[in-house]
Amino acid sequence: MKKFIFSTFLLLIGIVAFASNNDEPQAEITFENTTHNFGEFPESSPKVTCVFKFKNTGDKPLVIHQAVASCGCTVPQYPKEPIQPGNSGEITVTYNGAGKFPGHFKKSITLRTNAKTEMTRIYVEGDMVSKN
Repeated sequence: MKKFIFSTFLLLIGIVAFASNNDEPQAEITFENTTHNFGEFPESSPKVTCVFKFKNTGDKPLVIHQAVASCGCTVPQYPKEPIQPGNSGEITVTYNGAGKFPGHFKKSITLRTNAKTEMTRIYVEGDMVSKN
């Protein structure tokens, strides 16, 4: 019986701590688009770049800790300074298909932030057309 009461007590403390933690101000990253399609581009010009625009819709400064691409052929560049609430930022993604087989590709970039949703993914895709 003592174990049951103790377990119930711990569960209640955990619920109260979790509920009170959700009331704190938090950053929130909101993208205009989470996927960019480059369409078709020639193998002779294998490097393509796009920009993902986002806004901090939260009430605390947004910090992007890390942006990791699913492949070394995809390079993200992101702001290193905090994005204040209400302000916007950009993530530039460059895909380099040099040395890759022509055809369709889809790559992901995983962002690790201090936002309410700590991990977010954005995607680039396209079709590199053979030079023949």
